[in-house]
Amino acid sequence: MKKIKRMLSVKFARQFSKNGDKLSVPSIISEGTKLKGNMSSDGIIHIDGNIQGDINCDELIIGIKGSVNGAIKAKNLHLYGVLSGKATVDSLFVAKTAKLMGDATHNSIAIEPGAYIDGHCIRSNAPVSTEEKKTEISLVVDSKKNKKLAS
Repeated sequence: MKKIKRMLSVKFARQFSKNGDKLSVPSIISEGTKLKGNMSSDGIIHIDGNIQGDINCDELIIGIKGSVNGAIKAKNLHLYGVLSGKATVDSLFVAKTAKLMGDATHNSIAIEPGAYIDGHCIRSNAPVSTEEKKTEISLVVDSKKNKKLAS
């Protein structure tokens, strides 16, 4: 059974690898594992255990049973468990099972209904698209009262 799981995780890593030449296998912190200290990785980290420290990686997945108490810097964060601390990410996904207690700075965010957030979700200083820059205010004239109304 262990060999099948290992083969599936390697196949999964190859399928979603950004560079076909380089095999990127995710680092997994299993349920029941407790770690105190900082972590850094150029790849994917999947946490189902408990981490007390800061994490810097390309992609972080905090599973339903996972919890992190510290600061996170990542390109992508998929939160299904508990995060107590600050997150600085490009893309943030917060599932309905998640608890985010702290501030999150992001470029894009998706929050499922039922997610618990106690903090601020702050958009980073990424360039704003031209459509978002446009704020159209049209003037409507009320002919009866001869007043201009903003709409």
